[in-house]
Amino acid sequence: MDESPLIIRAYRDTDLPHLRRITVESFGSVALEQILEHKFGIWGGRDWKARKADHIDDDVAACPEGCFVAERGDEILGYITMRIDRTNLRGRIPNMAVVESARGLGLGRRLIQHALDFMRDEGLKLAQIETMASNAIGQHLYPSCGFEEVGRQVHYAMRL
Repeated sequence: MDESPLIIRAYRDTDLPHLRRITVESFGSVALEQILEHKFGIWGGRDWKARKADHIDDDVAACPEGCFVAERGDEILGYITMRIDRTNLRGRIPNMAVVESARGLGLGRRLIQHALDFMRDEGLKLAQIETMASNAIGQHLYPSCGFEEVGRQVHYAMRL
């Protein structure tokens, strides 16, 4: 891996194809979209990868100022997205991913800290993040960053 300094910077429109690729490569069995596809098959002619990548499009469209990219040299190693509710002073992190070659280096933690600093600078009072029960990394990382479990959600689906 390049030894250039790792930086976390603001999202640029040209990053979107890279973030979509990292998302598909990173989420796999911890993506609700893949779990749904495993149970019900492909519908609408689009697989779980296309649907999950669309989530990133939605995140950057809804809150581009809350999307940050980690890069070293010319290589994007990860990203984090946020949704900001200024009325209720709450921030939510819907998506974060790190490329496989950069995992275990503390990059996810750095991205979360960057997002939390951004939320504090914006005057927000509450930060939220969620994960699937199958995501062992998230189950460990998020509490170690200061998040507390406050509830569990069960997803139901049916074929129409």
